[in-house]
Amino acid sequence: MANRLLLTVACLASLACSSQPSSSTAAGTLEVRIPTGAGGVGFLPLLVMQKHQLLEKYAKEAGVQGVAVRWIELGGPSAMNDALLSGSVDFIAAGPPAFLTLWDATHDSAQVKGVAAMASLPMYLNVRDAHLNKLEDLRQGDKIGVTAIKVSIPAIIMQMYAAEHFGAAEAARFDKFTVPMTHPDGVIAMLSGSGAINAHFTSPPFHQIERRQAGIRTILKTDDVTHGPATFTMVSTTKRFADANPKIIKALIDALGEASRLIAADKPAAADLLLGGKGAGEGGITKDDMIAVLNDPDIRFTQAPESVMKYADFMATLGSIKHHPASWKELFFEGVHALPGS
Repeated sequence: MANRLLLTVACLASLACSSQPSSSTAAGTLEVRIPTGAGGVGFLPLLVMQKHQLLEKYAKEAGVQGVAVRWIELGGPSAMNDALLSGSVDFIAAGPPAFLTLWDATHDSAQVKGVAAMASLPMYLNVRDAHLNKLEDLRQGDKIGVTAIKVSIPAIIMQMYAAEHFGAAEAARFDKFTVPMTHPDGVIAMLSGSGAINAHFTSPPFHQIERRQAGIRTILKTDDVTHGPATFTMVSTTKRFADANPKIIKALIDALGEASRLIAADKPAAADLLLGGKGAGEGGITKDDMIAVLNDPDIRFTQAPESVMKYADFMATLGSIKHHPASWKELFFEGVHALPGS
C-alpha cells in the first residue's frame, strides 16, 4: 500500500513542476511570469487560471492586448521571495508569514504588498511515533518537516503555540525540531519511515495521503492556534509592478475570482486538475477522495484575506517583523480593500 501511496505523491509532486512556460513572446507582447507554487489544494486556483487562461481573458477585457502568462516551475516560500526580489517573476503565491517577512523587509524599498488571498484552509501536524501526542512531547531526535524554517505557516504557528502555552520568551521553543522539506518529499519520508522526519506539518491533499497509512496521526491543526479560519495562500507583487500594471492587477483578482467559482461549480473537474488528469489507483488518493477534500467546509477559495493580522500582530510583537501594520489593508493593494478581510 505504501508503494501505491508513493506513486500518488509523485503525481501530486508533478503539480509543482509540470507547468510548461509559454512560447517565446513576440515584440510588444507583455509576458507575466507566475510560479506554480508548492503544490496541493491551496494552489488550485493557479491551476484553474492556467487551464482556462483566465488572466489573459481578463487582461484582454481590461484593454491590455497580447498578454502571455509564463508559468514557472517554482515552489516554497523562501524560493518564491527570492524570485520576486530578483525580478525573476512578477507575482508569487505563498502563505502569510512568508509574505509578511517580505513585506517588512521591503517596506522602504520594493514595497511588496498582497494582491489578493487565494485559499483559506488548515494545515495539519501529522506524526508517526507513539510518544508524540502534543507539541510538548517533542524530544531530542524528533524532526518535523516544514516547507521553510522560520517563515512558513507551520513555523509561525508553532511559535504562536509556544508563546501561548509557555510565554513569549519561549516562542522559539520548537524551532530546533524543524527541517525544510517540500510537501511531496515530506509525504514520501513519512510513508517510507526513512527516519528523515517523524512528523510533518502539511496541507491537503498531502495530509489525507499520510493519514491513509496506519500509525500516522494528527495532533494539531493550524485553525486550533489561530482560533478560526486563516488564509493559507495569497498572491503578492512589488509596488513597482503594480503601479506600472494596474489593469493586470485587477485582471489577476478577477481571474482568481472566476477560478474560485469554477472550483465550486465543478469539483470533479477541479479534482482532475489536482490529480494531473489521472486517478491515483488502488491504495492512493482517488478522484472521489479528492472531491471529498474539496467538499471539506474548512477549505474555501476566497480573495478576502482571513486572520492575516493575527500573524502580523504576533510577528510584530515577537520582533520577527519591525513594522507593525495598523490593519490588513495596509498589507494589500487597494483592489481587495472592499472585501471583508481580517
